[in-house]
Amino acid sequence: MTALKISSTVENNPIREYWQQINIGSIIVCQKTFRAYRKYIRDLDDKTSEWYYDPKRANHVINFAEKYCRHSKGKMAGKPVILELWEKAHLAVVFGFVNIEGIRKYRKSILIVGKKNGKSLIASIVALYMQVGDGEGGPEVYAVATKKDQANIVWNESVRMVRKSPTLKKRIKALVSGLFSMFNDGVYKPVASDYGTLDGLNIHCVLMDEFHQWKNGRPLYNIMADGVGAREQPLIYMTSTAGTVREDIYDEEYTEAERIINGYDDPGGYKDERTALFIYELDARAEWIDPKCWVKANPGLGTIKNERTLAEKVNRAKSNPSMVKNLVCKEFNIRETVGESWLNFEEIDNRETFDIEKLKPSYGFGGYDLSSTNDLTAAAVLFKVPNDSNFYVIPMFWIPADILDKKIQEDKIPYDMWRDQKLLRTCEGNRISYKDVVAWFVEIQEQYGIYLPWHGYDSWSASYMVEEMKATFGKESQEKVIQGKFTLSSPMKSLGAEIVAHHVIYNNNPCLKWCLTNVSIDTDLNGNIQPIKGTSSLRRIDGFAALLNAFVAYERHLEDYNNLI
Repeated sequence: MTALKISSTVENNPIREYWQQINIGSIIVCQKTFRAYRKYIRDLDDKTSEWYYDPKRANHVINFAEKYCRHSKGKMAGKPVILELWEKAHLAVVFGFVNIEGIRKYRKSILIVGKKNGKSLIASIVALYMQVGDGEGGPEVYAVATKKDQANIVWNESVRMVRKSPTLKKRIKALVSGLFSMFNDGVYKPVASDYGTLDGLNIHCVLMDEFHQWKNGRPLYNIMADGVGAREQPLIYMTSTAGTVREDIYDEEYTEAERIINGYDDPGGYKDERTALFIYELDARAEWIDPKCWVKANPGLGTIKNERTLAEKVNRAKSNPSMVKNLVCKEFNIRETVGESWLNFEEIDNRETFDIEKLKPSYGFGGYDLSSTNDLTAAAVLFKVPNDSNFYVIPMFWIPADILDKKIQEDKIPYDMWRDQKLLRTCEGNRISYKDVVAWFVEIQEQYGIYLPWHGYDSWSASYMVEEMKATFGKESQEKVIQGKFTLSSPMKSLGAEIVAHHVIYNNNPCLKWCLTNVSIDTDLNGNIQPIKGTSSLRRIDGFAALLNAFVAYERHLEDYNNLI
């Protein structure tokens, strides 16, 4: 049996066409999709990168899909696949960027999209292409999940696709144990962590579908990611909707995806040039009642996905609040049991800087958020100067020296780089020394002449830290800030408005910016809010908590402070 002959003529670039439609407003996308494609357009035009766009490589997979793949279900069963523009652009990004040796840039792709938008179809196309169309010798392709029935979903779709396609059926033999292509010694199987061993795999492509359902999913991911190490251009292909399993692989991958996207527009931000991201979601939970916004999470709405059916679900949820949670999660990719994101990156990103020596502030406020003794601790000084609407912030962070390397690996955060930039300090040993935090406030006061008469602190803070602060700055200097909506809602909203207006200037401190991007909110029925920390180390908000505590103290003493400055 010979290899497939797939035409790969140079055609219109679907990435540029998709971006053009987004720019003129013909296609509405969420902010994450917008910023991702803006990055891919920059990459198309970048003449200095080792990676360039090869239209033949991109169109090769698109032509494979439309020439050889068939729908397997419903009224379209047996008919050729005709990809939509967003699907073509997606595949063009994943497969079109290569280096001078022809090696693909992207080794990992994450597609998060509302259900019933055809992601299983796309995943099946990718899997079959990687098995018989990619030119790889002895390709091993696996559909994986923590449970075998989950792993079978995409694999069964691929089996049906093979059986519906005369060309693929000639080259791929479908058996109970897997799909086998004899002409290139290829194999495609479903595997799961609850079914036998996964050691010794030499993976060319691994599909991880609906990974929002995975519980204890990180070990499985790590095994499969290790399995691609021997291949020259492997692909980890992840697809999912949002879900309700919290603090597991989905949240970890989503959080890292947010950091990567934020890094596209931030020279000092987190970078990963080998992962392609496609996140379709609502920008805010409240958008679920606005039909114009539904397409943000459902790019196939009106074609792949039935718009009338979705409208009926929305209308039922409007009259039955108990249905809203599942609706916004599955249809619109709003993660449930996780608070809504507070501010977006554009609102947080403030690259204005200040020279404290020139501003010469006289009075300010302190704020601190004490972690456990072996984790990240944050403090902040907030001040204003006369005839200036801006708030100026000096943050500082601490982490025990003995666990620095461990935290870098666990959190995937460049703590060592921030330490070298003097944005973070280490405490000797394996514990946070709260004396170091007190000493920093004294240092700020003495070095810059900023008197700090008030400090906001979490009421659960260590009593000996509070007592030492009182002994250093005065008995009335410490402002207890009870954590909860009653205390925090109003000042958090006010602080948020100042951040959005770019009136909070923090010298573009990357550690504080990272904390700000991690903040989610919990909202009650009356619209009162409070920040949510969560339990994942990848979503630390300590820097924001310290800043908010300082801002609460500022609002309590606003009149006195204005008289002082």
